[in-house]
Amino acid sequence: MDWALPRLVTVAKASAWQYSSAADSEPGRNDSVNTNAACPADEMIPTPSTSHVDYNRVYEPAEDSYLLLDTLSASSESNWLRARFPPTSATPSAVEVGCGSGVVLAFIAANAERLLGRPDVTTFGIDVNEFACKATADTVSLAIKEAGPTNQSVFGGSINGDLMTSLRPGSVDILVCNPPYVPTEELPNESNLDEFADRADFGSDEAFDRDSRYLALAYAGGMDGMEVTNRLLDQLPEALSQHGAAYILLCAQNRPDAVKDRIRSWAHGWSAETVGSSGKKAGWEKLSIIRVWRS
Repeated sequence: MDWALPRLVTVAKASAWQYSSAADSEPGRNDSVNTNAACPADEMIPTPSTSHVDYNRVYEPAEDSYLLLDTLSASSESNWLRARFPPTSATPSAVEVGCGSGVVLAFIAANAERLLGRPDVTTFGIDVNEFACKATADTVSLAIKEAGPTNQSVFGGSINGDLMTSLRPGSVDILVCNPPYVPTEELPNESNLDEFADRADFGSDEAFDRDSRYLALAYAGGMDGMEVTNRLLDQLPEALSQHGAAYILLCAQNRPDAVKDRIRSWAHGWSAETVGSSGKKAGWEKLSIIRVWRS
C-alpha cells in the first residue's frame, strides 16, 4: 500500500525517514524463538525473530518487551481490541514509538488475526535511533513474510523521528510505547546523533561512545523516569484516531496511578486502566501497562 506512509506521516516534517527492509530481498527463513505469549485460546504464539539485530546499538527485548506481548495477546485485551476494530471497519494502523528491535510491532503484524480478529493491520515504527529503525524494518518485514499468505498486514516503514511529531493528527489507531522509564539525573544528549548517522569511519572509542548513547536513549527517562513519557502523553489526544488506543509501559517510580488520574482529567472524556502487570515485585522495577482511550 503505497498510500500508507503519506496518509500517516506529515510529509513536511524533515525528520521523518522511511527505511526499507533487507528482509524483503531475502528468502523466507524460520528462526523464530521463544514462545512466551499466549493467544486468546491459550495457544502459544512464537515471538518474532530478532537474531539479525545488533544489540550493541539497539535495545534488546527484555521483561518489559515480553510484558507488552503478553498483555496484547491476553484474551481480555484481544476481545477489547476486536470490538474496537471490527472486520467491517477500515484497516487499523499500529504505531510503535521507540520501536527498538521491532519485536512488538512484528508480533502485532504477524498475529493480527489472533489479536484483532482480522488479518490486516498497517504498521509503522518510530525511533530516534537510526539503527533501531533499520532493525525494525527487517524484523517486521520478516515476520509478515513468515506469517503466511492469509496474513494481510503491511509494514509502512520506520520513521527516524521524535515521538509523534511527524504524524498526521488523528492517524493512529493502536499506539504502543515502551518509553525510557528509568529515573536518571538527566536525559541523554541527542544533539549530535546526526553526526554519527553520516559517518562510517569510527575509531573504537568513538564507536563505543556512539553505541552507548543510542542505548541510553532507550532507558534513561530523566526526572522520575517521566520526561519522555510526559511529552508522549501531551501528544496523544492529537495523534490518536477517534477509536484509537494507546498502550504505555510504566514502572512503579513513574507513579502509574497518578498518570492514570491525569489522563482521566483531560477534556472530552478519556479513560486509562492498567491492563498488564509484571506481578507483585516490589520497588520501581515493578512494571505495568496502561491502556489509554477516548471513552
